Amino acid sequence: MAEKMNVESFNLDHTKVKAPYVRLVGVTEGTKGDKVYKYDIRFKQPNKEHMEMAGLHSIEHLMAENIRNHMENVLDIGPMGCQTGFYLAILNNDNYEEVLTALEETLDDVLEAEEVPACNEVQCGWAANHSLEGAKKIAREMLNKKLEWREVF
Repeated sequence: MAEKMNVESFNLDHTKVKAPYVRLVGVTEGTKGDKVYKYDIRFKQPNKEHMEMAGLHSIEHLMAENIRNHMENVLDIGPMGCQTGFYLAILNNDNYEEVLTALEETLDDVLEAEEVPACNEVQCGWAANHSLEGAKKIAREMLNKKLEWREVF
């Protein structure tokens, strides 16, 4: 077995998981008792498929803006460098079902979007690289498999 690494996902056998899924990665407790819950929201099967960059960039903007309408205490939602999913960090909320519901509602928002928020040179570091249609395709594919989200392996 490989040496245990500091990054949780580096200890995950990516050949054994079955995307799409939503899994709790870990909980970090602060000195005052606050807890950060980190989730792996995997859209694509590792090493088999990935999200195209323009669509991933746009769905990132859409999810970051809209998930906060469906769930409180969202600290961040950000893409994985491997382009297969996102990490979601939430403060003081361990309700897995609420995470799934908020994700579904957020992806529904993506399908209804008419534009990508903050898609300009003032608010985005690579404003030329967006695709609303790409984001909608990714959202549609994920929603079509929502019955699989609880199954990691």
